[in-house]
This record gives sequence, C-alpha cells and structure tokens, in this order.
Amino acid sequence: MAGATRRRSLRTRLLAAALVLVLAALVVAGLAIGVILHRFVRGQLDGRLDAQITALRAGLEAGILPQTLDAPPFDRPGPGWAWEVRRGSETIRSGSLRGGDIRLSDPGPDDDPDRPHPASATGPGGEPLVARVLTVPGPPPATIVVAAPEAELRGPLREALTSLAVALGILGLCLLAGLAVQVRLGLAPLTRLRADLAAVRAGRRERVPADQPAEIAPVVVELNALLDQNAQTLERARGHVANLAHALKTPLATLSMALAEPARDPDGALRRQVDDMDRRVRHHLRRARAAALAGSARGRMPLAPRLTDLRDALVRLYAEKGVAIDLAVPEALSAACEGQDLDEMLGNLVDNACRWCRSRVRVSAGLRDGTVSVSVEDDGPGLDPAAAAAVMARGRRLDEGVPGHGFGLPITLELAELYGGGLSLGRSDLGGLRVDLALPA
Repeated sequence: MAGATRRRSLRTRLLAAALVLVLAALVVAGLAIGVILHRFVRGQLDGRLDAQITALRAGLEAGILPQTLDAPPFDRPGPGWAWEVRRGSETIRSGSLRGGDIRLSDPGPDDDPDRPHPASATGPGGEPLVARVLTVPGPPPATIVVAAPEAELRGPLREALTSLAVALGILGLCLLAGLAVQVRLGLAPLTRLRADLAAVRAGRRERVPADQPAEIAPVVVELNALLDQNAQTLERARGHVANLAHALKTPLATLSMALAEPARDPDGALRRQVDDMDRRVRHHLRRARAAALAGSARGRMPLAPRLTDLRDALVRLYAEKGVAIDLAVPEALSAACEGQDLDEMLGNLVDNACRWCRSRVRVSAGLRDGTVSVSVEDDGPGLDPAAAAAVMARGRRLDEGVPGHGFGLPITLELAELYGGGLSLGRSDLGGLRVDLALPA
C-alpha cells in the first residue's frame, strides 16, 4: 500500500522526473564542456609546440645551429619537452633527449604541408608524448618534430574537469533544491483545496473558495456545483419528510388518544393497529431523514445566537408569567446539526421549561469529550423517575390542564438520536426538571 501511494504521488513523480532531467542535463553539459576544455588545453599546448617549430624552421633557413634554440622548457634534461630535426641522414636533437630519439607511432594526417600537424609519439624511455610535426622542403627536405609530455595535456585537463565536476555537482544540488521548492509551491493549491474540502465536510464552510489558480478553478466550480446540488436534494428530501411528518403524526396521535377510551375500542384491536401504524411511520421517517443527513451538507451551527433569539421570543410569549431565562453558552460553541433540527430541539426544551416553571429557566451548554451538552433547567415541580419515563412516550401528557400535545420531548429525543446524541431527564438544583441534550460537536 505504501509503495502504491508513492507511485501515485504527484510530488514523487514530479521530483523523480526533475531528478532525471537535471542529471541528464548535467551529464550533457559536463561532456560538452569537457570537450571544449580538451580542445582549449590542446590548442594552448599545440600553440606552444608550433612556436618552437617556427623557431627551429627559421634557424634552419638562416643556417643557425638548432642547439642554440634550446630555450626553456626544452633545455631540461630527461623525458618530457624535446625536439629533433631530421635532415637526410643527419639528426639534430634537443639536449633533453640525451642522444635518444622521438619515435613517431602515428605521424597523423598531413593535409597542409606548410602547417604543423599532430602526431602520436613516445620518448626514448617509452613515455607517451604529444607531438607536432612539420616537413620542410629541401634540398635536402627536413622533418621537424617537437614534443611535450602527455601529462602537460592531461594534468591541466584533469584539474579543470575536477573543478567542473564540483561546480556541476553544486549546481545540480541547487537546481534540485529549487525544483523541490517549486514542486512544493506548485502543489500547495492542492493542499489548500484538500483543507477546504475537509472544512466543507466538517461543516465549517458551505462552499470551496472560488479564488483558485486557473488550473484548479474548473475543478472547484464543479465541486461547488455538486455541493449546491446535494444541498438542494437534501432540502427537498427534508421538505418531503417534514410534510409527511406533519401530515401523519398529529392524526395518528389523535386517533390513539381517542381509542384510549374503552367504549370506543373494547378489545384494543384498533389501538394496536394505530400504534403499529405510528411505529411504521416513525421508522420510515427516521430512515429517510437519516439518509438525507448522511451526506456532506450537514453544517456546524452555533448555539449562542439561536438560544438568544429563542430567549427573546419566549420572554415575550410568557410575559404575563414573568419568566426569566438565564443563558450560559460559550459564543464559539457549535453543534454538527441542521439549523432547523437544532431550532426544533432547543425550542421544544426551552418552551417546555417555560411552560412548567414558576418564574425561572436556566440554559447552559459546554463541550464534554467531543460532545456538545445542553442543559435546560426550571424551578417548576419537576418529575419523579416513573413520570420521567412516561413523559417520553409520544402524546403522553401528565397534566391535561397545561397546553400542549405531549410531542415535544419525544420528538427532541428522536432528533437527538438521529444525530447520534441523546436526551436524559433529571432533577435540577433549581427544584424542577433538568433536561440534558447531547449532540455531536
């Protein structure tokens, strides 16, 4: 799996291609510069040998003994710099040859008789030499051979090539570092795009920012179009679910309460049918709603603004009762829920608390172990454990004198469970009921 990931990595592929291209370019450049350096060093050496040939030829034509032309470095004894003039049976040598001869192993081409030409030669001891040869017409004709040790060619060339290799190596490292930075900068928009998509999936954004490089902008346009399409599909699905819920839940609850009277359903058969219908409707509504919420359109909804608006509305609604609602909710706290569902859950809980309280309601929220916990408390009569269990049944009301249909807490529980959360009832230190709502963060 790791190998497959590396093969599919754009960064690895770009860096590998850049490495191959840089190495190929450096090799080609090294070879080309090496050839140029070789020609330059050989040209310098040939020029020096040709100057000696010119002096020897001038001496021959002027009748001057060539031995007087042993200028440095041709006056050094031993193998290396040397010359000789062959004229008929006579051979005149430089002092460095000490009576030995320069042996020409390859005279080389003689395309221009008036110009010296290169030749391969060895000295008296078999040492390799770089030679230049010129044939001077007679009578009698003379052959001038001037040679230098091969080290005079290879030594400077080796030093130059070593310096060249070091320079090309440093250049290659700099190029690779620059290409690595270039690849990193070039792929940075993809990294940002991945972060933007993660933010959309987590609900921190609704769309991917459109300000993208020209190469990525068409992809972002298609992604945003897909997100819009998903949001519209979700909204239509939620609308159908909501319409079906409102169309069925109230009539079924009314039938269930009407059939609770023994005279209308003596054997309870109709009541069982209604309960079965209610369970089936709620089951399919839950499945449809869960499928709609399973997509990427779920957002992160802040709690504080919604609870503030809800408090203002309920304070006006229960103005005659003089209800005071205290809020203790962090501004940055958000829940991963749809806005409509969050409003419905919070509205049911706070409205229920205002309905049963004497004068005070307290709403607090916080983050605990990755879960948003919302507590709604009142100073009303509260519930004992048996009543708390009974009140969670749909349509069950403990006090018929208080307005309502008995659906608030069960609906809130269903919505919370739909998001992977929950609802629990307990006793508040205010004296009344405490409802704890758990939602994903």
